[in-house]
Amino acid sequence: MNATGKFAGFTLGLAAVFGIALAAGALIGPEPAEPAGHDEHSTAAAAPSTDLPGGLLATDQGYTLALDKPNTTTAPQSPTSFRILDANGVPVTKYVNSHDKDLHLIVVRRDMTGFQHVHPVLDPAGTWTVPLNLSRGGDYRVYADFTPEGGSNLTLGADLRVAGNYDVRALPAPAATAQVGEYTVALNGTVAPGAASKVTLSVSRNGAPVTDLQPYLGAYGHLVALRAADLAYLHVHPEGTPGDGATPAGPGIDFIVNAPSAGDYRLFLDFQHQGVVRTAEFTVRVAAPNATGASNAVPTSAPAEHGTPGHGH
Repeated sequence: MNATGKFAGFTLGLAAVFGIALAAGALIGPEPAEPAGHDEHSTAAAAPSTDLPGGLLATDQGYTLALDKPNTTTAPQSPTSFRILDANGVPVTKYVNSHDKDLHLIVVRRDMTGFQHVHPVLDPAGTWTVPLNLSRGGDYRVYADFTPEGGSNLTLGADLRVAGNYDVRALPAPAATAQVGEYTVALNGTVAPGAASKVTLSVSRNGAPVTDLQPYLGAYGHLVALRAADLAYLHVHPEGTPGDGATPAGPGIDFIVNAPSAGDYRLFLDFQHQGVVRTAEFTVRVAAPNATGASNAVPTSAPAEHGTPGHGH
């Protein structure tokens, strides 16, 4: 699937072929707009936030991500429900299918641990439900990536607070590979700020290249990226489409990355092999250009303990 469309919610410098997801933490966004008939509120609610990355707002373009219980306690399978409300406060019930799903839910703790990419179930009244692994206390950021019928693609974000001991973890150091069980994922390429940068994620198993990756969500890989400073979110798929006769099923998956600024980013690659979805996690440090205009950035990856096999897709 062409990933260019996934950059619609970014600023003018963010048009690219691939998709990553940068999401923001501290802002929950404004309250839902007044019902139709209050002209000034309705107009403000409908205005897109073209100057912000995705996930920084709970309300954007008249739609609001409303968690039913923003405060909860630790549990390995915590029932979680939410609604997407329109500008009149009415739950949205019709969505446009994107990457094989009507809505993608991304959840991560603020220290970048506990990453989950799940697909909730929608009931006729407009409530989405899904169990989440909230076995560790702390503040989590929840991102809903969706396209409402008749609207444009949005990524809304909200905070979910989980009572319990917050065993905060340091951001893993940059590295060039990530280990997920028997699989090694290598990240090749340099990401420069404010420019389209090609990176290739190559999958091997016990030292042998994997050339039979299976399609997952309409692609051979699904990539999410979060900016460490504020959890800004960018979510996209790689170049090419399975079955097009030109895109190989591994070992390499190509992405065009357009990081909006220098700083540290976390990358989460979902890939499917032999019927199991696994997640490789990387830290990428994007450096500001030096005096010659060249970037000092280097590709990096997370330690093995941050790779997550089978995380509930």
